[in-house]
Amino acid sequence: MSSNDGQTSRRDFLATTLALAPLAVTVAGQAAAQSSKAEQLPSSAPAPDHASVPDYRPSYFTPIEWAFINAACARLIPTDEHGPGAVELGVPQYIDRQMGTPWADGGIWYMQGPFFAGAPEFGYQSQLTPKQQYRLGIKAIDALCRERLNMPFAALTAAQQDDVLKQIEKGSLTSTDLSLGTFFSGFLLRNVMEGYFGDPMYGGNKDMAAWKMIGYPGVRADYLEWVGQAKPYPYGPVSIYGKRG
Repeated sequence: MSSNDGQTSRRDFLATTLALAPLAVTVAGQAAAQSSKAEQLPSSAPAPDHASVPDYRPSYFTPIEWAFINAACARLIPTDEHGPGAVELGVPQYIDRQMGTPWADGGIWYMQGPFFAGAPEFGYQSQLTPKQQYRLGIKAIDALCRERLNMPFAALTAAQQDDVLKQIEKGSLTSTDLSLGTFFSGFLLRNVMEGYFGDPMYGGNKDMAAWKMIGYPGVRADYLEWVGQAKPYPYGPVSIYGKRG
C-alpha cells in the first residue's frame, strides 16, 4: 500500500517483493496450468497468451466490482517516480482472468466440510471459493464505506481508500459476512502482487515493465554468471512466449 506516514514505502515494498518475483511467476503459472488443462492443451504447453489489452471488458466482475478492483489496485501499487502502478500494468485484467480458472472455483483445493477456524500454519480453511471471496469481500467493503462515509470504496479519495485498506489489514475494520483480513491478505493483495510481477501472458505486467523496474531477467535460459553480482542485470527480460522487454 502507498503510505505517507512513515510506514513501509512503495520502494521498500518492491525491494522486498523482488525476492518473491520468481514465486509470483510460479503461482500465476499454477493457476494458468489448471486453465490449460480445461482447454485440453498438452501438459508441456504453456497457457494461452492473454497479454494486457486496452479497453478490457471484465468477464466476471460487475461494473461496481470492477470499479473497486481498479481503485484497490491503484492504491496497493500506485504509479510514482519509481515506475508504473498496478492499473497501468493491467493487474485488474489479471485478476479478472483468474476468475475464469478452476482455481477461482476451488477446483484445485479440497473443499469438503467440516470447516473450522484453524491456525495460520494449517492454510486456508474457509468454505468460500476465491470467486465468492471477491464477490462477498467487495460487497462488504462497499457497504462499510457507504455506512461510514456515504460512498462506495471506488468513490472515496485516495487518502480515504488508504485508510480503509489499512484498517482492514490491521483488523480494525470487520464484517459479519466474511473475514476481511483473509480477503485482503489472502486474495486481493496476493493477486495484485502476482499480476504485477507475473509473466505478461496472464494479463498483467504489461510490456514486462515490473521486471524491467526491478532488473528481473524473466525466463532467460541462462543468467547464472550474474547471480550474486552486486550490479544491475544488463539485458532486458524475456517472457515465457519469448517476447523481449
